[in-house]
Amino acid sequence: MSRIGKLPVVVPAGVDVSLAESNVITVKGPKGTLTKALSTEMAIQVEANQIVVTRPSDLKRHKALHGLTRTLIHNMVVGVTEGYKKVLEINGVGYRAAKSGNKLTLTLGYSHPVEMIDPDGITTVLEGTNKITVEGIDKEKVGQYAAEIRMKRPPEPYKGKGIKYSNEYIRRKVGKAGK
Repeated sequence: MSRIGKLPVVVPAGVDVSLAESNVITVKGPKGTLTKALSTEMAIQVEANQIVVTRPSDLKRHKALHGLTRTLIHNMVVGVTEGYKKVLEINGVGYRAAKSGNKLTLTLGYSHPVEMIDPDGITTVLEGTNKITVEGIDKEKVGQYAAEIRMKRPPEPYKGKGIKYSNEYIRRKVGKAGK
């Protein structure tokens, strides 16, 4: 049995969960509303204060979907109650970020500034000029937008310049050996 899939998802007070046909689940909470279409192969029961996911058989596909479906529902519940955030750091001389409205402008050593517009449901907050916090209720969107920002200038291994996650470790390399 799936160790993750068999755990019930506890629904905290103030969160409303509704299940429509073909496993379309809607979670409403204090931070917003999330809707997701989940696999129709899984059986989802919404009880008083918990959600239980069961699988029809022990096929490898059903075992994989069991844990995935439960985790997606759990991420939605956590998102509408607490929300998600990723923190990025910009390292390098002259590298910085600026924010105006919902436009994030990054100066990353290119001949032009890189401009990015925040997607719906995602906000970016600057702390100083070299710390970006990406916040939102959808874990997938927060992670994707943070990855897109990071890809504008990934950290390099020699000096560590670039955009990295705050909890990321950059494996450093030794430079050219001199005579």
